[in-house]
Amino acid sequence: MAQRHPHQASLEGIINVSASGPLIATQRARAMRIFYSIVDSFGPPPSNQRPSEYSRPLLVRYTYEFSRSELSQDTFLRAFFEFMKWDIAEADEAKFNINLENEAVKHELHTNLNLFADFLFDNFFLPLKACGFQTAQPTPAHLSVIEKALRGPQEFIATTDRLSVLRGSCLIRDHNRCVISRAFDGKEALTRIRRDGVDAQDDEGHPLHGQSSTLLEVAHIIPHSLTQANANAELDDSKKAALLILKMFDYDVSHIIDGVNIDRPFNAMSLTRDLHTYFGNFEVFFQAVPGQDHTYLIDTFLPQGILHYLPVNRSLYLAADRHIDAPSPRLLAIHCAIAHVLHLSAAGEYIEHILGDMEDFGVREDGSTGLGYLVKLRFGGWLDRGDRKRTGN
Repeated sequence: MAQRHPHQASLEGIINVSASGPLIATQRARAMRIFYSIVDSFGPPPSNQRPSEYSRPLLVRYTYEFSRSELSQDTFLRAFFEFMKWDIAEADEAKFNINLENEAVKHELHTNLNLFADFLFDNFFLPLKACGFQTAQPTPAHLSVIEKALRGPQEFIATTDRLSVLRGSCLIRDHNRCVISRAFDGKEALTRIRRDGVDAQDDEGHPLHGQSSTLLEVAHIIPHSLTQANANAELDDSKKAALLILKMFDYDVSHIIDGVNIDRPFNAMSLTRDLHTYFGNFEVFFQAVPGQDHTYLIDTFLPQGILHYLPVNRSLYLAADRHIDAPSPRLLAIHCAIAHVLHLSAAGEYIEHILGDMEDFGVREDGSTGLGYLVKLRFGGWLDRGDRKRTGN
C-alpha cells in the first residue's frame, strides 16, 4: 500500500471523525480520562522554554476545554484518538496504563500528540491570527444601497461592494461609534460638522463638539479569509481543515458563516484601527455578561496600561428596527475561546514571533525562522497582500 502524506492522512481522518455522531456516555467518560492522562503525562512547558516556543500539550488541552458543546468535545476526542492511532470505541484504560509504562509506547504517544497539536496550530490558530484583522475598508455604502442589499441575496454582489455594504451597515447599527472605546467615526463627524457647524449632533442628539472622534474600520469577528475560495472557486485544503477544526469549538457553526455569510453584520463590528488590530490578533475579547442580552465584559491579554480603559462592560447598540443583525453572541464566544487558547498555551506569542519574519526575513538570533509558515499561509490563500502590517505588537 502506498504511504500517504502525513497531512493528507490527517485531513482525511478528521473529515471522517467530524461526520460521526455523539459518543455514548461511557465512551465519552473513558475517552476523556485517557485524554487527560496523555496530556498530563507530558506536562506544562519547562521553565527554561524559549519565548519563541509554545506548549503543544496545553494547546491541545485548552482547545478541548474551551470547546462550547458536548458534541464539539466529542468531535475533538474522536480527532485526538485518530491521531493517537487508538480506536476510541475500544480504548481500554487498564491497557492504556500498562502501555504508558513502556518507553517506546510513551515516545510514540508524545510524537502523535505533537503531530495533533501541529495540525491544530498550522491549519487553524496560525492562519486565523495571521489574517484576523485583514478586512478591506472600502467607502461605506450609501443608506439606499445598504437597504437594497439587505433585502436581496448577496451571492451576486462583488466582494468589494459587499464589504462596503457591511461597513456602512455596521456604522449605522453601531451609531457611528467604536463598540469598545465609543469614539465617534471621524469621517462622519467631519461630514456633520461641515454641514451643521456648531449644531452638529451625534446619533443620540448630543452635540458633537468636544467629543472624541477617530477613523473607524469594520472588523470581522471570524476572519473574512476563512471561507474565501481560490481561483477555482474551491476551498484550499488548509481552509477545509480550519472549518473542520472549527467544529471542535462549535459543531454546527460553519453553515452560519459559509460563503458570503461571513460578510454579514452579525460577524462584524465597528472598531478603531488599533482596536481592530488587537481584536483581530485575538488580544482583545468579549465575554458575555450572564442574563444581559448583547452586553459584554471586554478585556485584553495585552500588558497592563496598553489599553487603559479595559476591562469595561459594554451594551452593544442595536438597529432601531432590528433590520441589521447585532454582532453574534455565538461568534463572539468562539473568538473569545480562541483568544484564551492562544494566550494560555503561549501559541499567540509564538505566532507573533513567526509573523515578525514577514517584516524581517531570515534566520533569527536563536536560529529559528518562520519562512516555511509564511509560504504555507500564502499558498493556502490566507494572506491577501504581500506584507502584514502590524501595530502595537
